[in-house]
Parts: sequence; C-alpha cells; structure tokens
Amino acid sequence: MSTLIHLPVFGLALTLGAYLGAYWLYHRLGRPGVLSPVLVTTAIVATVLLITGLPYAVYLEQVSLLTMLLGPATVALALPLLRNGRALTSSAPAVTAALVAGGVLSIAITVGVLTLFGAGDDVLLAALPRSVTSPVGLSIAESLQASVPLAVVLTMVSGVLGAAFGPALLTLARVRDERARGFAVGLTSHGIGTSRVLDESSVAGGWSSAAMVLNALVMTIVLPIVAAVVTG
Repeated sequence: MSTLIHLPVFGLALTLGAYLGAYWLYHRLGRPGVLSPVLVTTAIVATVLLITGLPYAVYLEQVSLLTMLLGPATVALALPLLRNGRALTSSAPAVTAALVAGGVLSIAITVGVLTLFGAGDDVLLAALPRSVTSPVGLSIAESLQASVPLAVVLTMVSGVLGAAFGPALLTLARVRDERARGFAVGLTSHGIGTSRVLDESSVAGGWSSAAMVLNALVMTIVLPIVAAVVTG
C-alpha cells in the first residue's frame, strides 16, 4: 500500500476517479446542491489521505498537473463577460448596485461574525475570499498569507450552501427574473452555485458566471485593503 500511494500518478488518479464518480452520483440523484461533485470529491480525497496517511504535501505534488491548470481556468473566466457584455452594459446601474451591495454585505457578515466569536486573524484572513471563485480566491489567500487549505474549505462551504439553498430562498423572496437569480447566486456562491443555476436556464447560468467574474475582479482589489484594516 505504501508503494502504491507514493506512485506519482496516485493522487491524480484518485482525484479524477473520485470526481467522475461524484459527478455520476450528482446527476443520478437529481443534482442536489449538497452533493456537489466538488464537495463530494474533496470529502473522498480527504478520507483517503487520512486512512492511508499520505502527507498533503506529497498529494499536492502528485496533482501538480491539476493545480497548474488553475491559471488557464482563471483566464477562461473572461468568457462570460464577453458573452454577456452587451446585456450587462445595458443594465449597468442595477449590476453595479448589486455588485456593491453583495460585496459589502459579504465582507461585513464575514468580519462581523468571526469577530463576534473571537476568531483569530488567521481564520479571518482565510475566510475573506470565501465568496470568490476558487482560482482567484486561492491567489488572494496566498497574497494575504492566509491558510490556503482553510480558505479552500471555507470557499467550498460557501459555494455548497449557496447552491443548495440560494435558488429556494430566491423563490421564497419571489425573485423570478432569471438574470437577477443568476447574478445573486454567482455573486455569493461562485462556480458551485453557477453550475446549480445552469439547471434552471442558460440565461441564469450566464449571468451567474458574469457575477462570479466581476466579483473576483473587485475582490482582488478590495480584500487586501480590508485585510490590512481589520488586522490593524
């Protein structure tokens, strides 16, 4: 077993196999938000690492090909802006207001709740990029010298909760407009939420993607400033 888990391809095969299985299960059970393929894959990989005792640093080297693809994935985030550019421009005041309100509320809730419970600066810094799409959020966490593994977990929790409950809450609030629904979910729960609203319509998915990208661009500038202020 020790020889197997230390093979260079072990981590890559484990991750891809877990994701394919999780993806199949997700669609088989009707695409419930709590069974997001990303979340299930993370749980499977973490369990295997704990059982086998494979160090995370070794696993990270084994999946270096996947982490290297985060760069192209970040660049590809520009596509939703290009596809929805005209619609976003025509609704610029509403889009700007939603972006500002969502960003301020997200930061205020994160800082307020963690401060109330006496969390340390390390936890606070890791939590700040929780609503930013993973490729950008991890880069922000690194720039803030925060715990990247903790930032990954918090980002995933935020995405899964938004995907699982966001559409239902919007329906409860009688938000029917597909653009508004998509933008709200993308702003708060990034890629995981976007994949969820894509099930509703391509319009909601497109606006969710655009919100995810715009939020990432804004937070890249804003979060280092907020971190400097709250950590004093």
